[in-house]
Amino acid sequence: MEKNIPLTQEFFDRLTEKLQKMMNEGRTKIEKEIKIAKEYGDLSENAEYSAAKDAQQQLEIEIATISDILLQAYPIDFSLVSTKKVSVGNLVTIYDYEFDEEVTYRIVSSVEASTAENKISVDSPLGKALLEHKKGEDVLFKTPGGDVKVKIISISK
Repeated sequence: MEKNIPLTQEFFDRLTEKLQKMMNEGRTKIEKEIKIAKEYGDLSENAEYSAAKDAQQQLEIEIATISDILLQAYPIDFSLVSTKKVSVGNLVTIYDYEFDEEVTYRIVSSVEASTAENKISVDSPLGKALLEHKKGEDVLFKTPGGDVKVKIISISK
């Protein structure tokens, strides 16, 4: 399978750790819940058993999803990330003309995007617009509220 999802090393490690925890602790916990629920008798009318089986199914879906992401992911090698033009992995500080403020974002894959951490997806309108632009350039991008113009103040790793 082709490795085509760039992730920061920190996020890659967090996903790997989460997967291991779900496969070990998560499965063990649910297996215990199923075993206890079976002891209540008739499985056809056993709410605890149904809930435990539903939780097991949801856990297995999450395990499969994260496994699939990790099979396609690779950690970004920041020594290879250029600061001449915006690319995945860069920290980009922009000036928003409309709000008269500077904001710094990390450009990441859609899997890692998080507004709480100021990580924007390379597939977002702003992420797409910033790609391949240089420090000092004005960039225009479309939002549901209209066009927005920003200036690239700095590009770093």
